[in-house]
Amino acid sequence: FLRLYLFIRERTSKLGIKATSVYNGKGGLIDDIALIRDDDVLFVCEGEPFIDPQTDSKLPEGLSGSHTDWLTLNVGGRYFTTTRSTLVNKEPDSMLAHMFKDKGVWGNKQDHRGAFLIDRSPEYFEPILNYLRHGQLIVNDGINLLGVLEEARFFGIDSLIEHLEVAIKNSQPPEDHSPISRKEFVRFLLATPTKSELRCQGLNFSGADLSRLDLRYINFKMANLSRCNLAHANLCCANLERADLSGSVLDCANLQGVKMLCSNAEGASLKLCNFEDPSGLKANLEGANLKGVDMEGSQMTGINLRVATLKNAKLKNCNLRGATLAGTDLENCDLSGCDLQEANLRGSNVKGAIFEEMLTPLHMSQSVR
Repeated sequence: FLRLYLFIRERTSKLGIKATSVYNGKGGLIDDIALIRDDDVLFVCEGEPFIDPQTDSKLPEGLSGSHTDWLTLNVGGRYFTTTRSTLVNKEPDSMLAHMFKDKGVWGNKQDHRGAFLIDRSPEYFEPILNYLRHGQLIVNDGINLLGVLEEARFFGIDSLIEHLEVAIKNSQPPEDHSPISRKEFVRFLLATPTKSELRCQGLNFSGADLSRLDLRYINFKMANLSRCNLAHANLCCANLERADLSGSVLDCANLQGVKMLCSNAEGASLKLCNFEDPSGLKANLEGANLKGVDMEGSQMTGINLRVATLKNAKLKNCNLRGATLAGTDLENCDLSGCDLQEANLRGSNVKGAIFEEMLTPLHMSQSVR
């Protein structure tokens, strides 16, 4: 027996396997080295049953070579029993496959029970192992798909990554792009402390009725306020930079110190609005698109309309005293009855503009186009 043990140990060292049994060419188990003849063909194995290669030229799938043995994994303290073929066959280029293609690759990285140690999350590893077994993505309730996706990327299971990305996308609730209603916004306003800065950047208020609301100092930068009813609203010092106000109604709104740089208010109605701040803070509409707006009767002393577009706008009876209109497009504007005293019209385009009944005539020193 000792001689047989030494014989097996020697073959184990040469073949790089943990041999436990020796068979002769006919499948007979050899338990005595004296039974071995010089011309015998011997088969050394790790304990799996003998399969004659001459009668079984094509082995069943999963039983070829070293991929027939069972092994146990210790993943984060939880044990999983599987076969080497499960870890290797489905994703041969994955990290798991490379880890277990050759026996003994882990060396001494085994726990006291002989299980291979893997320092990863067991709850995320289980769906991956099941996928390698049967090719289906099955994740129990309560398991975060993002965690499974991270493990799949770690182990390099490429085909599973695609399944998980689709599953995660399908599990996300659809984005709600519907406009915010007056009721929702009023509830939002009431829940916000008075001294807190209210930021509504980029929100969609399209078509909402926000008339007569106190909207002072609110940040509406890049918000969609198209076709909104903002009549009589208090927008004092509000930030409407790059906001879409096209087609909106802002009649009689308080716009003292408002910031509307590069905003789009094409076709909006701003009749009888107040842009004039007694404290000296000037409304800024520089670069705004005000094509076709109706601003009749509005108070706009000192307003900044530099390089704004006011083509076909109605500015009848507006107070534009000291306004900055340099480079402004005033083509075909109705400026009749306007107070333009001390207004800066340098470089503005007044082609086709109506100036009849102006309260203050233009000075010759003011250069216009």
